[in-house]
Amino acid sequence: MTIRPAQPSDMKQVLERIRELAVFEKEPEAVVITEADLIRDGFSDPPLFKCLVAEEQDIVLGIALFYFRYSTWKGKTIHLEDLIVKASERGRGIGMALYREVIRRGKEEGVRRIEWAVLDWNTPAIQFYEKTGARVLPDWRVVQMDENGIATFLEKKG
Repeated sequence: MTIRPAQPSDMKQVLERIRELAVFEKEPEAVVITEADLIRDGFSDPPLFKCLVAEEQDIVLGIALFYFRYSTWKGKTIHLEDLIVKASERGRGIGMALYREVIRRGKEEGVRRIEWAVLDWNTPAIQFYEKTGARVLPDWRVVQMDENGIATFLEKKG
């Protein structure tokens, strides 16, 4: 197995992993992104995200998709958007290898924090993260506004 930066030609398989995650998270219909979107956004200048792939015999077994953010308290940070391993390949250390590489790159880049979200019912993931020294914050809530919410908010006066 090799871990390397993703290339545009990997985006078809990256999208397959993303769709697998959406099924696992019980929201398969939520994925609206396309292969073309991933290519445009990940390989533009500047790219909107970075992606690492774990590959074996030209098959993308796992991905780590992340991007840089800025914290007014900490400065430069990384947001790990997704860490996904193909279901049939879990338990081989692929997720840990990708996770370690993201953290290594964060250290190399001088970030002061790496953060991500995890669903409260995903006990195996929570246990994995806590075992590695990450803290799962009980008092913070993820806030999102979807396309409909954006449009509705902007239509309101005042």
